[in-house]
Amino acid sequence: MFTALTVLVICYLLGSIPTSIIVCKKLKNIDIREHGSGNAGATNVYRVMGLKVALFVLAIDALKGAVAVIVAKNMMWSWGDAAGMFGGLIAILGHIWTVFAEFKGGKGIGPALGVFIALLPFQAAISLGGWIFIVYKTKTVSIASISAGFLLFLSTLITHVACPESTNIRLVIFTFLVAVLIVVTHRKNIGRIMAGTENKLTFGKKDSNE
Repeated sequence: MFTALTVLVICYLLGSIPTSIIVCKKLKNIDIREHGSGNAGATNVYRVMGLKVALFVLAIDALKGAVAVIVAKNMMWSWGDAAGMFGGLIAILGHIWTVFAEFKGGKGIGPALGVFIALLPFQAAISLGGWIFIVYKTKTVSIASISAGFLLFLSTLITHVACPESTNIRLVIFTFLVAVLIVVTHRKNIGRIMAGTENKLTFGKKDSNE
């Protein structure tokens, strides 16, 4: 019980590190939450600060998720693969509801990417490829993120059905839960998509609106 609580705290604090807020403050002395969409995530950083900064923020956010999985696996080795899922989920939740920014963080995509690179690298690569393709086609990050979440679930499910010994059912359930969580964090975006008012990315230049 003590070990699980320790891991919970460590992984939550890892996930809670407000990368976008720190980076934008250091580079341009701005609070990213007061610009663009107001969201403390890599997409809003892209709109306000540009591609290079956004990719750096995304990489650090993904690293948070991957490290949380590694920490949990090493501290809770007796839990088996459930340890990585536990640590990863806590890190994602920490990113979304960060204690360092009044419990208002990003939408969980960055750390989720890192979590699944650590847990399911093949499926994560498929999901990331789908995300890039959908962003390119639709220029709408929210659609791509929601679609990528369910693509990850479907690819994990197919892998489990085809080769049960390589991917257990717990991972299938976990990917489904994370896909649902991504839908929840994008619920306002879904409303704007339905209304036809969701903002599209403009490649090659910054866009401060959403």
